[in-house]
This record gives sequence, C-alpha cells and structure tokens, in this order.
Amino acid sequence: MKLKIKQNILMEHLNYVIKGISNKNLIPILNCIKFELTNEGLSLTSTDNEIMINTFIKKDEIECIDTLGNIVVSGRYIYDIVKKLPNEIIDIEEVMDSKIYISTKNSSFNLNCNLVNDFPKIDLDESKNPIILSQKIFRNIINQTIFATSTQESRPVLTGLNIKINGNILECTATDSYRLASKKLELKQTMDENVNIIIPTRNLNELIKLLSDEDENINIHIFNNKIIFKFDTIIFMSKLINGTYPDTSKLIPNEFNTEITVNLKEFYNSIDRASLLTNEADKNTIKLNIDNNQIVLTSNIPEIGNVTEKVQILNMNNSDIRIAFSSKYIMDALRVLDCEEVKLLFNGEVKPIIIKNPQSDDIIQLILPIRTY
Repeated sequence: MKLKIKQNILMEHLNYVIKGISNKNLIPILNCIKFELTNEGLSLTSTDNEIMINTFIKKDEIECIDTLGNIVVSGRYIYDIVKKLPNEIIDIEEVMDSKIYISTKNSSFNLNCNLVNDFPKIDLDESKNPIILSQKIFRNIINQTIFATSTQESRPVLTGLNIKINGNILECTATDSYRLASKKLELKQTMDENVNIIIPTRNLNELIKLLSDEDENINIHIFNNKIIFKFDTIIFMSKLINGTYPDTSKLIPNEFNTEITVNLKEFYNSIDRASLLTNEADKNTIKLNIDNNQIVLTSNIPEIGNVTEKVQILNMNNSDIRIAFSSKYIMDALRVLDCEEVKLLFNGEVKPIIIKNPQSDDIIQLILPIRTY
C-alpha cells in the first residue's frame, strides 16, 4: 500500500474511527485501525466488538494512489502521529517486515503493523427497508431521552435506549426505574414489521458525536442482533442488548388531580438555585407546594442553611399539592424540552410527576417523587 494524502483530510477521518477504539480493550487487534486502499479510495475501519466505525475517503481527495493494499496499525499511535504533523502532504507506504512508513518533508515514522487476517470480519449488509431520517431529528430524539437510561449493570436492558416502531410511529424510551423519558415521532414511511430493540447507551453516545446538526439524512438498518447507521461518509454499527424491555406504556396515567403550567425558564432557574442547598446523600431533594397561585420550592442542608424560591403559576386546575423530588432529575427533564412553557401533572405526593410540553404530547417525562412528607 502506498499513497499521498493531505494531513487535514486524513485527520478528519481518523477523528471518526478513533471513537471505535476503547482504551480498556486488552485485545491488541481491537486497538487498531484497518486501512484499505482501492482504486475508489481509502477506507478506515475500527471496532471494539461492541461498535464498528467505517469511513471512506474518495480517490479525488487523495493526492496520489501508487500501490493498492490493506494494513492494520495501532490506532492510537497513528492518530497521535498524524495529529501532530503539519498540514501538508503525508506519504504513507507499507514497507518490508510488516511496517508502515509515514513521512512528510521534515518528519518520518516507522510503525509495526498487525496481521490483516486477525482483524475482525464485519458484515455490513443493508436491510431492505431502512428508516430514513434527518441527522438533526435523530440526534434530537436521542438527546431528549438517553439521559434517563440506567448506569447500573444489574439490569442490563435499562442501560440502553428502547426503540419501538409500529407502522409509521417510532417511539424511543429510556428509564432507570426512577424516571422515564419517552419521545414519539411519525415517520414518512411505514415499516412492514414491528421493531422492538435496545441500543446500548455508550454506543449511542459515540454515534451522536459523529452526527451533524443539519438536515442531511441518516439511513438506519435494523437486524436481530445489530443496528447499522449510514450517513455522510460514515458507517456506524452497534450491537444490540439482548432481553425484553419493560412495558412502560401503563406507567403514564390518563387523568390527573392537579395540572400546573409555568414558564419553563423561570421554573428551571428556580430549581437550579434551590439545588445549591441540596446534596447527593439526600438525593438532591427539593420540596414543592402551592401558595397564592405560586409554586414554592424549598430545600435545605441542616448544617449549612435553607432556600425558598417562588415561581408564578400561569394556569392551574387545583392547588392541593405538596411533593418532593430530585432536583437533578427534574432539571435533566426540563433541559431537553424545546418550549417556553411546561405543564406539570400530579396525582398526589406518592404518584409520579409528569412533565410535558403543553402544546404537544410527542415527548413525555416521568419522575418518581421522594417521600418526605
């Protein structure tokens, strides 16, 4: 393999595939990047057996292709080398004794290569009916739900994002059993078969780092044990979590004793200030009650002090509510809502708090209260 390529072009694509390498992986070949040079261009691939990232550099972005071939080289070392090279043309050449020679006008490096046949074989088949969304929309769906996934490995299915598709309705759900975030989206296409999968949170966090905030499409191919995302020059594959996700559809009531509408920004800022006098040992607890058409928020740390915050209520059907909750969970839920006002729904001090946009039911947040009264 032998080619010439500009540093900035190679670096852009190395920035993609380096995310497929885990520093904790003890298997040497999984810390490598595979380079495949063909007449069409240069393909870079990385995998840690949980995710796979592939990116392609077209031949017209390469200065010169001399000799075709494949190499597998330490990902971290070639990434760091190219990153520190000046923005000029880099010569990359496979030389004798399984080495790769990297050089510019004033710098040269030799790196040992690994065996190409040791690199995992990856099946990148496409499904017959992929889901097609804009990257911006898909990124928003993930960001509006993924924060509610669990970090506890004792219940693996809760450490991922549940995606269901029934006809043309896509629903993403995340829960750690203390809170829940659910987002629905109407697709432009109808799926032939229902979909119910769980994607690991860690893998999705890596994916959204690669997505742009534009309306360019992402193609999603779903299989029994994996999911493949294709966008721009990138192919991203993730394994799925085996197991049955809990049925969360019955957790959200249809009727509520108390409904309150407030300005989202004012409510968020008040909770943010009140949270200054909370601590993790007490689950960042804030108490809420109603007084003279105002929400009154209180919190305290006995050895430090206490705080009271008031928020004007814009609309209310019942003032009989007092409840306690985690400030962190409420702020996480409010942060992803894209609206000026927020509706708070209650059924007493021990029933879940529901948070939603008054104008839309496409996203719903549920938070369990903390029993203090």
